[in-house]
Amino acid sequence: MPRFSRDLRAPSRIIPYASHNRCDAGLHRVLLRYDAPSGKVSRATLLATFLMMTTATFSQAHAETMNGALAKAYAGNPTLNVQRASLRATDENVPQALAGYRPTVNASASASVARTQTRYPGSRATETLYPSSFGIQIDQNIFDGNRTRSSVRAAEAQVLGGREQLRNTEQTVLLDGAVAYMNVLRDTAVLNLQRNNVEVLVEQLRQTEDRFGVGEVTRTDVAQAEASLANSRADETVAEANLRTSIATYNQMIGETPRKLGPGTSAERHLPKTLEDAIRVGLAEHPAIIAALHGVDVAEFQVKVVESELYPQLGVSAGVTREFDSSYTRDRVVTSGVVQAQLRVPIYEGGLVYSKTRAAKEQAGQQRLQVDVTRDQVQQAVVSAWANLEASKQRISAAQSAVKANEIALAGTREEAKVGQRTTLDVLNAQQVLLSSRVSLVTAQRDRIVASYEVLQAIGRLSAEMLSLKVARYDASTHFDQVKGKWVGTSTPDGR
Repeated sequence: MPRFSRDLRAPSRIIPYASHNRCDAGLHRVLLRYDAPSGKVSRATLLATFLMMTTATFSQAHAETMNGALAKAYAGNPTLNVQRASLRATDENVPQALAGYRPTVNASASASVARTQTRYPGSRATETLYPSSFGIQIDQNIFDGNRTRSSVRAAEAQVLGGREQLRNTEQTVLLDGAVAYMNVLRDTAVLNLQRNNVEVLVEQLRQTEDRFGVGEVTRTDVAQAEASLANSRADETVAEANLRTSIATYNQMIGETPRKLGPGTSAERHLPKTLEDAIRVGLAEHPAIIAALHGVDVAEFQVKVVESELYPQLGVSAGVTREFDSSYTRDRVVTSGVVQAQLRVPIYEGGLVYSKTRAAKEQAGQQRLQVDVTRDQVQQAVVSAWANLEASKQRISAAQSAVKANEIALAGTREEAKVGQRTTLDVLNAQQVLLSSRVSLVTAQRDRIVASYEVLQAIGRLSAEMLSLKVARYDASTHFDQVKGKWVGTSTPDGR
């Protein structure tokens, strides 16, 4: 007996940053945000510390927040709306199954013309009749081997499983929305870094040409500076293309083009304290596992539906018919009524039902195995996401140290180049290493926020309720309650 079906009515803040510098400037942190008035990507501005904090506060107050973007995805994402519509269609399986308890009523009517010609010796007679009739019949199932009862419970389990599938789709959409949001922030910062690097290399090329003009460096140094600038401009083009792609994905997931995005918000405060707790929560709460368990219920009830074909069937029918036989000579009206009970006892049907029953049992076994597969997948996803989160934390620490060290190295290389102890190529290489470490830091901070949402999704808790999104919640039970008891009507609850 299925045991999982239930009542159908029961329905750390991380701030990434981008970095910019001139030839004589150190690393300044600014909030990583996307600001695109008129649809263009603006460059981040280096401010003094007190001005930066004031600007960041003002900017966040007027910018789109991560939770605001996710709320828009929850309310209007097409993929999510498709799944909601699919669940509403699944709700209709319950009233369809309940129809087995209800009577069926059929009316019938007929009209015809009958012409009769009779020959007698020396004469003949012709008679034209206009027979017609109408009637009504009611059929009521009394016992169908519990087929209807099992069908209703299977339909209810399908609805419960559909709700969990919807919850899983909500998780996927919210995660994709978070990834799209952070990708725009990351690619904006990378583009700003690449643009700043171009400006730095332009200045470096100018200084190298000036030194070449007075004989301090050779033509080789100038060529190296030119090559480095050309590569940097190519990298800027790639970064701009990546940002455009991320903006398009954001528009697909959130439903609008980003204008001003505030800093990303980590979901780490919603996570269990340890990996073991995360695995335990995932195995107990993940909607994919719960949906698979409801799938087992559906399969087991389907076994009973098929087996019901081997049991006796008992029904009652009643009908009333009125027949008219009219002609120009006489009229006749016959009214008849009948009430009868029908008992059907299957004896042997060629082995078809026995085979269908065995197949249904194998399918139920398959669904039970699928639950184990899903549990393994959830556990693997939790472990993988948790590992990515821990690794991203370590990458942030390493990248911060690398940025600091590479800043010192670049400054030292420049000073040594002034006295002839370093070449122009050494300076250019040091500049590229610093740029790479800054990009790595921005990417690691993006990865940490994304990984926190991946863990929350892997344990089955990535939802509008958990994130406290300011958006009207979609209540799947509302539509079900509206249709489950309907006997007639083709209009949907929303009037279609």
